[in-house]
Amino acid sequence: MAFFSLTKFTFLFSLTLTFLLMLNSTKPQTLSPKPCNNPYKQLNLILNPNGTITRPNKPPETPPSLDPTLPVLSKDLIINQSKGTWARIYVPRKTLNQTSKKLPLVIFFHGGGFIFLSAASTIFHDFCFNMANDIVSVVASVEYRLAPEHRLPAAYEDAVEALHWIKTNYQSDDWLKNHVDFSSVFLMGSSAGGNIAFNTGLRVEDGDSGISKMIKGLILVQPFFSGIHRTDSELRLVSESHLSLCNNDMLWELSLPVGANRDHEYCNPTIGDNILRLENIRRLGWSVLVTDCDGDPLVDRSIGLVRFMEKKGVRVMGHFTKGDYHGVQDSEPLKAKELFVVIKKFISSLPNQAIE
Repeated sequence: MAFFSLTKFTFLFSLTLTFLLMLNSTKPQTLSPKPCNNPYKQLNLILNPNGTITRPNKPPETPPSLDPTLPVLSKDLIINQSKGTWARIYVPRKTLNQTSKKLPLVIFFHGGGFIFLSAASTIFHDFCFNMANDIVSVVASVEYRLAPEHRLPAAYEDAVEALHWIKTNYQSDDWLKNHVDFSSVFLMGSSAGGNIAFNTGLRVEDGDSGISKMIKGLILVQPFFSGIHRTDSELRLVSESHLSLCNNDMLWELSLPVGANRDHEYCNPTIGDNILRLENIRRLGWSVLVTDCDGDPLVDRSIGLVRFMEKKGVRVMGHFTKGDYHGVQDSEPLKAKELFVVIKKFISSLPNQAIE
């Protein structure tokens, strides 16, 4: 496992030789993989003539529950009815009887390559349910509009609107009003959700000062980034079954603004206005956690992001593990539990952020 210290901001590696070599081979490559077989067929998508897609198989979903026998209760709150956006709020049951102690708020954005899934999807419902219980926090999982029907920056706009909605409407909801410490808010996402958390953070840091002061940091789990040039991990894992390079490219083609390439600033965090905005994140004193594994084709980009933020003076912690695959925390509860330990340690390491 590799660990980047939050206090010293230096790399502390305790890895096998293979992983060490991988860390030294993040220089972008120009080599392209073999031509793709039909990625639409692989992902069971139908591209329609008007640019929308048909998703024949809808993954299972789980409704919220106020069952008092559960360790975590959940409910849905509408954010923007015309856009179909809402948030699912999770609160540990034992907290509902305590008004003196307030909890951190983790605002979560789900993965799915910007085009799949929902905050109601069972894999993300279970993930947020368990996260609220394990790290003892309130979790708000945001439903955002999907591409290609709503290409980027629609998801970022929905995320920013969700933050404004929480800030201006929390007094009308007992859970948010009574149990959230609004000086301890974290933006978090996995895969495409990690990209959304990052880009949302960049958008609020120089906007509403009330929101930027609420936020203590970003938690980016296997964040979904790319670029024109290939990294070593993308080439090494070109046909990885959980996120092949062909499928990766297609997801970006469907999500980016029409005509944009993968060196657009939504996709490549090291270019464009992102550089200046990272300087503002440093100025605000936010802390960032980036997690990934060497079985993920995107791992070199995650490592590169940590290095890039370090150069910009951002307080950043990297946590990288050996093996596994993209999305492992969504399908393996034990891996999710290990991740929650890392997240809890990260939050607890920040000033005035003691949690149970």
